[in-house]
Amino acid sequence: MKKPVLITLVAALSMLAGCACPPPKSPPAAEQPKAEAPAPTPAAEAAPAPQPMANPLLSQRSIYYDFDSAVLKDEYKKIVTAHAENLAKNPSLKVEIQGNCDERGSREYNLALGQRRADAIRQRLILLGMLDDQAETVSFGEEKPRAPGHDERAWAQNRRADIVYQ
Repeated sequence: MKKPVLITLVAALSMLAGCACPPPKSPPAAEQPKAEAPAPTPAAEAAPAPQPMANPLLSQRSIYYDFDSAVLKDEYKKIVTAHAENLAKNPSLKVEIQGNCDERGSREYNLALGQRRADAIRQRLILLGMLDDQAETVSFGEEKPRAPGHDERAWAQNRRADIVYQ
């Protein structure tokens, strides 16, 4: 080998060997500053979520329905309006509206009813100012119950549409 090539090769290897040093040891745990643990958040809020302090209604994400109905009850209109206003002000936010049903009815019927519930919320959000591409809808039918049980109390909690920020 020629000397200039050999010197270049040795210099390159020396530089690489210098990078292989272990990182400096950190001080013992007793000397390290303690970091505060973040507050736990629900899974649905892992994505960019609205600021609940701006409007406390934004923390409410479930809309409940009467048996065999996809009609939005008056008591939930303010919640849907708050989410529509939030989405209109923040066009980069996206939501998935998940329609759910109780266990009564056939699988096919419940999937269709859950879809009607999700679509009804989406249409209202659009009418109130949300952009068309900010929301997707999906129906889980009876597949994702919130409450176990086979009585009216459980069924009432399972007849819902959930607004999930992406």
